[in-house]
Amino acid sequence: MNVEALYHRPKNNFAYAYDEKTLHIRLRTKKGDMDHVSLLYGDPYHWTENGWQTDKMAMTFSGSDEWFDYYFASIEPDFRRLRYGFELHSRTEKKVYTERGLFDEAPVDDTAYYFCFPFLNAADVFRAPSWVKDTVWYQIFPERFANGDSSNDPPGSLPWGSTEPEINNFFGGDFEGVIQNISYLKELGIGGIYFTPIFKAKSNHKYDTIDYMEIDPQFGDKETFRKLVKICHENGIKVMLDAVFNHSGFYFEPFQDVLANEEHSRYKDWFHLREFPIQTEPRPNYDTFAFEKSMPKLNTENPEVRRYLLDVARYWVEEFDIDGWRLDVANEVDHSFWRDFRKAVKSVKPDAYILGEIWHDSMPWLAGDQFDAVMNYPFTNAALDFVASEKIDAVGFADKIMNVTHMYPENVSEAAFNLLGSHDTQRVLTLCSGNKEKVKLLYVLMMSYSGTPCIYYGDEIAMTGGRDPGCRKCMEWDKLKQDLDMFHTVQKLISLRKQVAGFGNGSKLRFIQAEGKTLIFEKTCEGSSVVIAVNADDHPAELSYSIDAEKTATNLWEQEEAVTGTLHFILPSYGFAVYEVK
Repeated sequence: MNVEALYHRPKNNFAYAYDEKTLHIRLRTKKGDMDHVSLLYGDPYHWTENGWQTDKMAMTFSGSDEWFDYYFASIEPDFRRLRYGFELHSRTEKKVYTERGLFDEAPVDDTAYYFCFPFLNAADVFRAPSWVKDTVWYQIFPERFANGDSSNDPPGSLPWGSTEPEINNFFGGDFEGVIQNISYLKELGIGGIYFTPIFKAKSNHKYDTIDYMEIDPQFGDKETFRKLVKICHENGIKVMLDAVFNHSGFYFEPFQDVLANEEHSRYKDWFHLREFPIQTEPRPNYDTFAFEKSMPKLNTENPEVRRYLLDVARYWVEEFDIDGWRLDVANEVDHSFWRDFRKAVKSVKPDAYILGEIWHDSMPWLAGDQFDAVMNYPFTNAALDFVASEKIDAVGFADKIMNVTHMYPENVSEAAFNLLGSHDTQRVLTLCSGNKEKVKLLYVLMMSYSGTPCIYYGDEIAMTGGRDPGCRKCMEWDKLKQDLDMFHTVQKLISLRKQVAGFGNGSKLRFIQAEGKTLIFEKTCEGSSVVIAVNADDHPAELSYSIDAEKTATNLWEQEEAVTGTLHFILPSYGFAVYEVK
């Protein structure tokens, strides 16, 4: 037994309240080390003349990553408090693992040996908005989605799609263009729009805010935006805006005041200024996003800055009924500000969705006091490495996905924002070197994974584009130039996610087979399951999987009769199959 690999802590993703009655407990062990594991548990105050009274339950093997196995237990303590440990059985040894170390037999003379979950307080339960679990998002870069009103085009705007996107060109995309195409989004099956910034700014991307309280005039006015939100809601579509609170733009009035008045500016403490006079070249002598002189970092520890930004956060929810905020460069802003931000937003709209842009392990932001979710780039990277670039094989993909699955509590993962590409990355078809079957396979992986998936505008019709600004092309509205087969594939996957219990959220993931570039995985939910076979190779593959004798399997992708016994998958290169078993 490799005891050095044992890991548990009674908080975060290893012990947490799933709901007001239920605790989830996880244990990590060395991969392949244990024969079985049991949870030893009891109420800390339940004593008799024989000592502390405990119960035992078998833990479920919940998966493996490259180095570790994970075990899981769900328990409803009678009095919402628990002391617990783990009974470990390898092939040759038995040990009891507690907070104070390892024992041959479980101590019963003192509960202090054991891990402690002091009390399941309802206020501590992580709660993301329930509607998010059932939402499929569509990310819109407003300048490039559709031009519905040419009267508000910026000076020098180019004809729609007449040339490649550049860092400083404009094509006139606006709110009216979105309004005119709501039916398109509804046909696709979209339940939420994530807009990149819409506030007044100099650039075409608008991440350099000039005024957080004003809409950029190239998109329309506030009444047009109010109309857009109303029409979205009437069509069952939520609206999420992008907040850039880490930094402002160069032409933000307080920063212009600093440039004009230097150390005498009343706004000098709104920013992180290292010295005077202010210099922008060769590198700015003030903190910025990266080293971008046009994006001075805001001092969110300053009370005036905090009040201003929290007013912004409330204003757009109160006045326009938006449904969420996506927070740019969220990991570079202090945690205290985000706690206040959550309180401010939730006080106006308790079920607003708060999404942070963080590209790495984000547990410190996901304890229920800051964000509802983060952008799930660990999933993105695993999927792209497996299918697009083929850097890893099926075993490597399964390992990475199991690592992501155990990275957060289940109720956190159910709200995770899953994506394949965005305005910050190459388009997924470009990453796949133009192979559209690879793109379809990636959509199968994303749409069937726990969380809330997002489509970057135009990917559903097979648009291409390299790194920024290449990924920000004008949306293609000529149906003769759209890939309608790709559209219908994505549309069908969205429909499966909505209609088939367990295809997406609310199910347990288990990898059944992983060999070479092929894998089979199962999503189990309430007596039924979805079995998905994947071939990420450039050669056809044949796979098989035996189902329980009393169950039948229905092909959800092709119109075929239900089958029993063994499922035989004959998959073309980069092909897949989806069955429901019940």
